Amino acid sequence: MRLKTAASLILVLSATAASAADTAPLALYQAGKYEEAIKAGTAQNDAEGYTVAARAELAKEMMRDAPCLSCLQQAEAYARKAVAEDPKRPECRVYLAAALGYESRIIGTMAAKFRGYAGDAKTNIDAALASQPGDAWALAALGGWHFAVVQGGGRLLASMTYGASVDKGQKAFDAAIAADPGNIVIRFQYVLSLSSYDREAYAKEIESALQAAANGQPKTAYDAFTQGHARTLLDAMKRSDWKTYDALVRHYQGYPA
Repeated sequence: MRLKTAASLILVLSATAASAADTAPLALYQAGKYEEAIKAGTAQNDAEGYTVAARAELAKEMMRDAPCLSCLQQAEAYARKAVAEDPKRPECRVYLAAALGYESRIIGTMAAKFRGYAGDAKTNIDAALASQPGDAWALAALGGWHFAVVQGGGRLLASMTYGASVDKGQKAFDAAIAADPGNIVIRFQYVLSLSSYDREAYAKEIESALQAAANGQPKTAYDAFTQGHARTLLDAMKRSDWKTYDALVRHYQGYPA
């Protein structure tokens, strides 16, 4: 009788644990339940919860037809709360830098420079890498930062003001891909950075990264969403439909129409 009771208790506890895992902020994010992930993350009220909330808010933003500045500012706010709770947590700093980058594309280069967005983003990326030097997401964020700064201010100004360069951006992306070869999102972000900077000069690198993203194995709902974008871009490339390709790159980067 005692054995049956113990077995029943184990089943109940296992079911409860499984249910809790399914409703954890990260699990909700991975399943593509972004609103629920944000609610669960903010309710958790700690660094982990706010980090997931920022990530989910950014994922929602990427799925919109038009950029939403207030939504990005909300993602930024969640990320800053996470940083305040745990300054050594690399993910929240990466999401903070990402939010600032997307905000910059909406408000424009001059306004972003006046507000110090590029410097703020770099400070957080550097802090993330200091906490975890080989982190693939932080390395990819660093690569994207270099490309964005060069594209926004030109090679000379970017180098003189921030020490940014395309070469450093490529090296950072190469390191990110080496750290996580199956990461679809990182490959796609590399494609966007190269395509927006000089599509023709980096045609081979772009096609290789697109092929990898288009044929990879998604681990989350957002991975699958991004893979769809990669396949759309790859199709436009194969058809040499550069007008559509360039418009999609700009759209996927979060620029206003």
